[in-house]
Amino acid sequence: MNPTLYQLNICLRLHNLSQELNHPATLNDIPDRELDRWAKLGFDWIYALGIWETGTLGREVSRTNPDWVREYKELLPDLTESDICGSCFAIKAYQLHPSFGDPSALKEFGDRLHQRGLKLMLDFVPNHTAPDHSWIQEHPDFYIQGSPEDRQREPQNYTEIPHQGIFAHGRDPYFTGWPDTLQLNYGHPAVLTAMTDELLSIAQVCDGVRCDMAMLILPDIFHRTWGIIAHSFWPSAIQTVKQQHPTFTFMAEVYWGLEWTLQQQGFDYTYDKRLYDRLHSQQAHPVREHFSASLDYQERSVRFLENHDEPRAAGIFPLGSHQAAALLTYLCPGLRFFHHGQLQGWTQKVSIHLCRSAKQVSNPALEHFYEQLLQSLSHPVLREGNWQLLDCSPAWEYNGTWANFIAFGWHNDRHEQVLVVVNYAPYPGQCYVHIPWDWQPVSYALQDLISTAYYERQGEELSSQGLYLDIAAWKGHVFGISAIAG
Repeated sequence: MNPTLYQLNICLRLHNLSQELNHPATLNDIPDRELDRWAKLGFDWIYALGIWETGTLGREVSRTNPDWVREYKELLPDLTESDICGSCFAIKAYQLHPSFGDPSALKEFGDRLHQRGLKLMLDFVPNHTAPDHSWIQEHPDFYIQGSPEDRQREPQNYTEIPHQGIFAHGRDPYFTGWPDTLQLNYGHPAVLTAMTDELLSIAQVCDGVRCDMAMLILPDIFHRTWGIIAHSFWPSAIQTVKQQHPTFTFMAEVYWGLEWTLQQQGFDYTYDKRLYDRLHSQQAHPVREHFSASLDYQERSVRFLENHDEPRAAGIFPLGSHQAAALLTYLCPGLRFFHHGQLQGWTQKVSIHLCRSAKQVSNPALEHFYEQLLQSLSHPVLREGNWQLLDCSPAWEYNGTWANFIAFGWHNDRHEQVLVVVNYAPYPGQCYVHIPWDWQPVSYALQDLISTAYYERQGEELSSQGLYLDIAAWKGHVFGISAIAG
C-alpha cells in the first residue's frame, strides 16, 4: 500500500552519463550504485520515462516546429540540433530505443531493479502513434483519415503522408493536434485488439504502465473529439493483461474529473491533479476539502508535486510553502510520485523533446528536506497503516488561524502512531488537533520524524482537549507517537 515512485528521464540521464563516460551510454551503463541508492531511498517503483523507439519523422517535426524550437531555446540558449531527440510520446514501436542498448538491455535493467526490490514502470500511449509507425503502411485503416478539404480547413489537425493519404494528428478536444503524431481510430474493433496485444507485449518486460492521457479514448470523450462512436477499451484490456499478469499495475494520467471513472474501469492508480492545483493555490480550505473524499478513491490516487508535464516545484512553490505542500502531498494515502531532479530542488523544466538540459543547480535546503521526508516514509505505519483526516479547532476565541491547519493521523494494529500536521498559511497559527485514538492515562512522547522537535504530553490531555499546537508559517510536524514506559 502507498508505494513510492521515482520518475527517471532516461534520455536525459543517458546523455549526462555519456558525458561522464566519454562514450554513448546505454541502460547497461547505469551503475549499480545508482540503483542501490534508489532502493536505499525507499522507492518501490522506477518509472523509466521515454524508453521506447521513436522515429525520424516525429523527430523532424520536433526540430522544425517554430513554436517548439522557440521554447527549446528559452530553456537551452546554446541549443544544437542534436539536442532535439523528439517527443518520447510519439512512439514508433514498443521496443527499446536503439540508442539505449540492444533489445536484451531492457530486460537486464528490469532484472537489476528486481534484485533490489524495485519494480519497473514504462509508458503506454493509447491515443496515437508516431507518423512512421509500421501500421501506417500495414494498417492505414487503424487511423482516423481525412480529406483534402479537412486539411485545407484544419491544417493544424491533419497532415498528408506520401503515398498513403491524409491523416489526423492525435489531439484532445480542447487543443489543436500534436503534429508529431497520428490519431488511432477506436471506432475500429481491430485497433482495440492490436493495442491490447501491445499491452501484453509490454507486460513481458516491466511491472506496470503509466498510460498517457488515458481519458482521451473513453467513448464519450472520443466521440466529442472526433464524432465517431468508439468501443470501450480499458475494462477488457486491463482484464486481459491481468489474467496473464495478475500483479501488473495500471496508472492513468487523467484530468477533467474523470479519475473515479477510470478507477472504476480497472486502473490501480489515477493522477491527482486536483490536489496539486489546490496546493498551488496556497489556500488550506480547498486542500482540506479534497482530503474528505472516500478512502478507496484516495488510496488509488497518484500524489505529485511535479512531473515532466508540470513546472518544477522549486520554481513555483517558494521555499517554505514548497516543504509544506510536499508534506501534504506525500504523507496522505496513495502512490507517492517523485520526479527526476525534484529531490535536488532543480528549478528548470526540461522539454520532453530534448535530450539535454542546461546545468541545474541543487538546493541544499531542499535536498536535506527530501532526504528527511523519504526517510520518514519508510515508517511502517505510513506505508500500510490506517489513515484519517483529523479535525482542528480554535486555540482560543476569535483566533481564526486554526482554519489553516491540515492534520492526518496514521495508526496500525501494532499501536504505531504518526501525526502529520501542517500550518498551510503565510503566517503563524494556533489550534487544537483532535486525535480520536485510544489514549491511556500515561505520558506520550512526540518525536518529529523530520526535525529534532520533541514533546511529551499526557494521555488524558490528548483525549479530552486534543493536542495544542503553535506553528510558524508554512511549517509542519510529522510526529511519531509512543507511550513512555514507566
